[in-house]
Amino acid sequence: MAALLNLVVDNYHELLETTKHPIVDSWLFMQSPMPVFTILVLYLWFVLSLGPNYMKNRKPFELKNAMIFYNLYQVLFSVWLCSHALNVEDVIPHFFNHTCKNPSPDKDFQELLSRGAWWYFFSKITELLDTVFFVLRKKDSQISFLHVYHHSITMVGSWAYLKYLPGEQGVFIGFLNSLVHVVMYFYYFLSALGPRYQKYLWWKKYMTWMQLTQFGIMLLYLAFIVVMDCKLPRALTYFFVANVMIFIYLFSDYYRKAYYANPKRLLKNSQTTGNGVCQHKNGLVVNGTFIENAHIDDGVKKRPVNSKSANQCDSGFALPSDINDKKKG
Repeated sequence: MAALLNLVVDNYHELLETTKHPIVDSWLFMQSPMPVFTILVLYLWFVLSLGPNYMKNRKPFELKNAMIFYNLYQVLFSVWLCSHALNVEDVIPHFFNHTCKNPSPDKDFQELLSRGAWWYFFSKITELLDTVFFVLRKKDSQISFLHVYHHSITMVGSWAYLKYLPGEQGVFIGFLNSLVHVVMYFYYFLSALGPRYQKYLWWKKYMTWMQLTQFGIMLLYLAFIVVMDCKLPRALTYFFVANVMIFIYLFSDYYRKAYYANPKRLLKNSQTTGNGVCQHKNGLVVNGTFIENAHIDDGVKKRPVNSKSANQCDSGFALPSDINDKKKG
């Protein structure tokens, strides 16, 4: 075991020496792995232990306005990331002409790409707030393995790319992911606005398909990099390939369980499970239709139906993080 650890440490130091990028190394969080490692440890500690224990005997926080602002910010930030990639002069022809050159032979061009990659990495740090909102709103069942793993690995992966592979290879993946996040966080934004906008959120399940399509395209692109024998650290390339495959499996498993394994849950799934807010009403669901202020005739008297059992909109992110809650149902 000691020999293995020494080998890992030696290879890491060799990687540091052969992939030095002075400009990138001078930026915030980029000099060593310690800052991002510290953020990751604090994140896991808060969402898995400290936060749930703190909220255990407290009422959930009402964070509607905060989530509206947060989701709108993520939409605009993702739009900016996409525009940054497209606004770099000659980015498309340069991308195809130098796909396997890392870093780019054009230093000015390389710096522009790296700056965009840093902001992409920063966006992954801010997205950790997704889980923080779950904790503060006591949606502990939605803090699933997939949710935490996805947020953790994308932050670490985007840091590793910028640190060791600051070339064009990551631009395509970052652009594709940011484009998907424009749609996703716009959905969350509408969901957070309240029940007036619930009728516009019928397309929730298609977001999982969108995410799966994204991962499929990423996998093909990474396979292309491997086949073309690009001069990149193979270990990191295989790391990214492995994680994309894990994402495909986990997201597919979520989709199957959420929409096919239990047909009785389809009505609930058709409602928003984003990080929005739904005001409860007294009523009854009859054949998939909500009847406000409905009553049940129990043979003795009529009594109103509790809205919490008839039409309670579960709040959470559309990232497949509520699977544990659905299992309990």
